[in-house]
Amino acid sequence: MHEVKVFDSSGRLKKVISPQTLNIRSKQQMETPSMFRRNKKGGMPWSISSKNQTKTDTQ
Repeated sequence: MHEVKVFDSSGRLKKVISPQTLNIRSKQQMETPSMFRRNKKGGMPWSISSKNQTKTDTQ
């Protein structure tokens, strides 16, 4: 892995994430993937959202 550089909206360098830190993060993610979920609300996945559901008993 390579180091990751994080910039702010004005283009200034905020921080540099080392490969060692990235390796530690990837190991943690393998052990506990729920810790790194983006949607922390526990809602339905995108494929089963209420907009995509069809009513089958409407007749």
